[in-house]
Amino acid sequence: MVIPSDKPQPDDEVTMKILRDQISQQVHPIHRLDRPTSGVLLFATDRDVARELHFAFERHEVHKTYLAVIDGFPDQDQWNCREPLAKNDTSEAKPAETHFRILQEIPPELTLIEASPKSGRFHQIRRHLALDKLPIVGDYRYAEIERCNQLGAKYGIGTRMLLQAKSLKLQHPVTKEDLTIEAPLDPRIQKLLPS
Repeated sequence: MVIPSDKPQPDDEVTMKILRDQISQQVHPIHRLDRPTSGVLLFATDRDVARELHFAFERHEVHKTYLAVIDGFPDQDQWNCREPLAKNDTSEAKPAETHFRILQEIPPELTLIEASPKSGRFHQIRRHLALDKLPIVGDYRYAEIERCNQLGAKYGIGTRMLLQAKSLKLQHPVTKEDLTIEAPLDPRIQKLLPS
């Protein structure tokens, strides 16, 4: 499923429309995920609440946690990548930081990690991992295509990228209650984990 700014194709299921139809109410997307990323999406049903949530994201008051299956084994259990990132070849690089932590090795060649971006640059997690020579399995943009195909066939996961928006932690803009919104583990990731 996609959200509108992804330039949906005619057969795409648009998340916002599906949700609107399910709850019979207008919804406002608060953030977005890359097309191949699964996981938590946040919407608001009130325009003022949506505005406040957008501001919370801009002020980095929302803590985002992602899971990724990467090709290889990191040298450290935890590490930070602070490589500045530019959106494209003509724009200036801006500060970017992502904290990574190993959750589980998946022998013989993969690792499940947690990623917590401290900034919100374009494809930040994907690019930081590629810079660290630890690309996400199925990331056809930043990993080698042949290797993506090989791993997809070997593990029976096809061509999907194994990156999931696992959780969002934020304060509700009206009630001020601390919220944690979590997605169930992506079945494609679950399939790879040793029993």
